[in-house]
Parts: sequence; structure tokens; C-alpha cells
Amino acid sequence: MPGGRLSHEDRLAIAAGLTAGHGYAEIARRLDRPTSTISREIARNGGARGYRADHAHYATSSRARRSRPAATMEEPAEVDAYGRDPQAVREFAERFAATMVDTGVPRMAARVLAHLYTADSPSLTAAELVRHLQVSHASISKAIGYLERVELVRREPDDRGGRHEHYLIAEDVWIQAWKTSARANANWAATARQGAELLQSSTPAGARLEQMSQFFQQLSNDMSGGPAAGAAEDAMTVLAALFHAARPLTAPQLATALDWPTDRITAALKTAHTYKDFTDPLVLRPAATAAYTVDASPNRLTPTQRTALKA
Repeated sequence: MPGGRLSHEDRLAIAAGLTAGHGYAEIARRLDRPTSTISREIARNGGARGYRADHAHYATSSRARRSRPAATMEEPAEVDAYGRDPQAVREFAERFAATMVDTGVPRMAARVLAHLYTADSPSLTAAELVRHLQVSHASISKAIGYLERVELVRREPDDRGGRHEHYLIAEDVWIQAWKTSARANANWAATARQGAELLQSSTPAGARLEQMSQFFQQLSNDMSGGPAAGAAEDAMTVLAALFHAARPLTAPQLATALDWPTDRITAALKTAHTYKDFTDPLVLRPAATAAYTVDASPNRLTPTQRTALKA
């Protein structure tokens, strides 16, 4: 557990790192620990050449038992202000963090977010997070920076005029996380679509990127709810106009033919380009400089079928 006592697994990782020739800083980074913790652990237990994980774990446990004062009577179970077992709460926070780590959240960011969620206080300072999680200020700062970038945590100044900032979870944190994920999927789709157009979707590489683009676009559409009804209607009208014209048209030409403002045409073209699965079986295609036409979705017809239909 980062910030707490080294576990047997941590010590096995330290021994493996030393055997592999890793420096103390590299071992600390892999375990998400301060370098000073790793250097003290190795120095106390035989040094870099004599360090043995099993021996170090046994020796540390023995030292802890010797330093612990003998209890004269059974101590009452610790409870918090709400009658809960603080140790059980801490263990849940670590399980909560581990679940987030499994989804790709950095470990320290996950621990900070889990602690903010399980704290009764509406906000915590960096100093409080350092004390509760037993990690360095640098670790907390890096974790908070990540959580702010993905819009899961925000900071506020001390309302009492103090110099410490408070970190708290936004009320709509999971809605923001959902939107962030939808935007990320849309970016994946757009990048893959550019690759498919560059490599040509009729080639194996281009087809692979086209399939990737469609997959992430579908995820983004599902998460964002797809286009609004009015925008969808405009997009379908523009596609119908291009199909009826049977030739490439620019946005101004479409605006003149449909008697729409140019910005409405531009918005409709953007919707049609973004929501390809929604416009299926038609898909918008750039035909020339600033001109567009329509085509059948590439996943509807195989190359053989296309050739046969043109024969």
C-alpha cells in the first residue's frame, strides 16, 4: 500500500529491482514510494548486495513487535464520530482506489479521489491528504494535477483567508467524467478517420482505421446521446440534397439551393460528418476543395459488390 508500511510483496519487488540493476529512484517510482523510503529499507536490511526480501520482512516485523508496549488490558475498538470502524473505512478506500486503478486511473490519483469520497469533510487540504495517505507533498500535487485535468476535482481558496487551498469533488463529477470520456472517444474516432482517409479505406490499413473510427464514434455517440433532433433533421436534409444533386456541392451552393443560412448548412455538414452511424447507409464525403458528395457507407458493400454494381 503506497504511503503505509512496506508489504512482503513490496520487498520482493525491491529485491527483484536490485537484482535487475535498477537504481533506488527507479524502484521507488515503480512502487509509487519516496526514494528515501526505499533507501532506508535497503540500508537497514543488508544493503544493495545483501538485501533479501524474506529476511527484511521478518526483521522489520520483529523490530515492530519489540518496540510495541505490552498491553495491560484489552483496548476498546476504535470508532469514529459516527460509530464506524476507521480501519474498515480505510480498507474500503483502498479497495475503491484499486478499482479505479484497474480502469486506468494512476494509483496515487485514485487514492486521493477515493479518500476525498470517503471523507466526511466536504474538502481537504494538501497537508491533510499528505497526513492521511502518508505520502509526500509532491505525490499529492501530481495526483491533484491529474484529477483537475480530467475535471474530477477542483480547488478553492480557504474561505477563512488562510494560505492553504482546499480540494473537493464537484457535485456533477461523474457527469463531467462521462463527458470527458465521450470527448476522448470522439477524438479517437476523428484521428482514426483522418488515417483512414489518408491511407484510403479500400486498403487493409485504411479499412482497419475506418473500423476503429466507427467503433469509437459509436461509443461517443452512445455516451453523448447522439445529435439533437433538429440537428439530425438538418443533416439528413443536406444528405438528401447531395444525393438528389448527384454531383459535388459546396456549402454556399447548398445554402442557395435549400434557401438556408450558410452557418446552418455548415452545422448540418458537421453533424453528418460526426455521426456517421446515424446517417447510415449514406455517408458524407469530401469531393473536392470545399465541396461534398454522398456515398454508401463502406461497411454496407464489399469491394466485390461495388465493382459488380458499377459493371
